Amino acid sequence: MFEVDKVIARRLDSAVPLVGDVARYIISAGGKRLRPVLLLLTCGALGFREAQRFNLAAVVEFIHTATLLHDDVVDESTLRRGRSTANEAFGNPASVLVGDFLYSRAFQMMVEADDMRIMQILAEATNVIAEGEVLQLMNMHDASLDEAAYLRVIRSKTAKLFEASARLGAVLAESSPEVEAACGAYGQALGTAFQVVDDVLDYSGETAEMGKNLGDDLREGKATLPLIMAMQLGTGAQRDMIREAIETGAVARLQTVVEIVRQTGALEATLSAASQEAQRAIAAAQQLPANCYADGLIQLASQLLERRH
Repeated sequence: MFEVDKVIARRLDSAVPLVGDVARYIISAGGKRLRPVLLLLTCGALGFREAQRFNLAAVVEFIHTATLLHDDVVDESTLRRGRSTANEAFGNPASVLVGDFLYSRAFQMMVEADDMRIMQILAEATNVIAEGEVLQLMNMHDASLDEAAYLRVIRSKTAKLFEASARLGAVLAESSPEVEAACGAYGQALGTAFQVVDDVLDYSGETAEMGKNLGDDLREGKATLPLIMAMQLGTGAQRDMIREAIETGAVARLQTVVEIVRQTGALEATLSAASQEAQRAIAAAQQLPANCYADGLIQLASQLLERRH
């Protein structure tokens, strides 16, 4: 990761000072860097040790960061990773345009790999992510959303870049189609579990721990899995209250909605869904060669359910 950070710092250079200022602001905030980690662990498990893995790990982090910049503008977010979002600090126009810069820089870097399969994976991933963003926008304030529709959004919006990151490790290692498919399955399952747990934390975490405002999902009218489960498990009155909160984005009733989510067992039901995805990831990782890197992938999936931010 130290080598990846060096690539990131070098490739953020721009003749336009504001580009570097905004990009460094959001990247320096830290974050889990799970997508680069996933690519590096997959490369390790499959025996690829060349420097190209650092370049592509930086590429997936740039793509992820670009989506964050755009997301925060769309969602009108003010807090991420414990401090003001880039759009709050620099304004919406700068955030959108620097997000575009990061996308285009990522494509410059992936071209340098001179591998059409790498280009296919990353081009498809960015396209699917964009579709997922639009799909989520269409689903805002829709209280009729079911679990299948919810999963479709997060597998596009979040899990797709996890899947791409794992696949890239297999491509770099020139693995068989079967191994690449196993890596892709691992990444998709891990990314899905990660987002499901993230949605649980919006109703069970603490702002200081999470680095974002609790209730943001409700304010934005997102029918996430905890709310979907609470409507399935709750009484008619509880269901009506949650439906109204989703349709209006009424954070004034946030505490009441949180209590309903907790009382109905919706959090436990949602975590059970995340656990199933984590187990699917573990099963996929067990198809890779047995070594400390594959063990790391298994451990990553196992510990995902314990995260608090």
